Amino acid sequence: MAKKNDFIDPLVNAVTPEEQNLLVSLRAGDWSEFAGQIGVKKALHIAIAAAKKRKEPMEHILLYGPPGLGKTTLAHIIGKELGVNVRVTSGPAIERSGDLAAILTNLEPNDILFIDEIHRLNKVVEETLYPAMEDYALDIVIGKGPSARSVRLDLPPFTIIGATTRAGLLSSPMRDRFGLISRLEFYSPVEVEEILERAAKKLQVKMDAVAKKELAKRSRGTPRIALRLLKRVRDVAQVEGEGVITVPILDRSLSLFEVDGMGLDRSDRRLLTLMIDKFDGGPVGIETLAAALAEDMGTVEEVLEPYLMQIGFLKRTPRGRQVTQAAFTHMGKVPTKKQQEELF
Repeated sequence: MAKKNDFIDPLVNAVTPEEQNLLVSLRAGDWSEFAGQIGVKKALHIAIAAAKKRKEPMEHILLYGPPGLGKTTLAHIIGKELGVNVRVTSGPAIERSGDLAAILTNLEPNDILFIDEIHRLNKVVEETLYPAMEDYALDIVIGKGPSARSVRLDLPPFTIIGATTRAGLLSSPMRDRFGLISRLEFYSPVEVEEILERAAKKLQVKMDAVAKKELAKRSRGTPRIALRLLKRVRDVAQVEGEGVITVPILDRSLSLFEVDGMGLDRSDRRLLTLMIDKFDGGPVGIETLAAALAEDMGTVEEVLEPYLMQIGFLKRTPRGRQVTQAAFTHMGKVPTKKQQEELF
């Protein structure tokens, strides 16, 4: 989980209350509006249909993958398809077993409890959740010392949907209790275009086809980023243009926010520049890299690396992180003879 600091680019990572409301209003409301993730949707369609046929709650679901790909949106769509309530919380928010008990005992039959950042659940809370997930029961200890006794509370049947960007941090007992585990992948430019077209209609802003294609290209395959960029471009179009998003307006808008033609922001470029100039392009260990950036390892691994690896600018090797020839070219750097021998 990224911490707040000066290094992380607010364009890509910060979520203000205004932007959160915007993203919620533009969120897909049903399957017809949810673009991409074909394999995940097929698996969920079957699971939903089976649960309806048996008139039972769905199996517990784990959704994992980079941030901004639609895990929360999927949880709400599943709830709508099943006709049940979706209660939303997060791992860090459930500090004690009592907090978990308060949430679970207030669920209605077949409700969905969506837990974001489930890998950050307190260990004691996680162990309390095990019998709830398996047996729909909650073991509560009343009193202290010799007079303490355990009471089992029966819970209505419910479904946990867990979301995480770091599935590897989940313990095996927790991971094994999910019946359906799905990874969300980055979106293709065509899929992002579809999302942008629908969002532009909701925002009542016109966007020409070339500008839409270019904006999709710079959105890093992530709907959340695409929608944030669209909002900022819309502002520039309304203030400096005629309310229509054209290529010149798009270029001016994204240059103001330091987003280049590949969708890299100043955070990405700083990482690549540091690796090239200070570490000869790598290989460099993640701990050393994070320390040099004055950033925690989680942010480097979760926020910065995935897209750079996807576009072939960065790779992980047994000896550490390494930039590629494509990264040198994009950054306008010429590898030294030593770097060519070491890297290529």
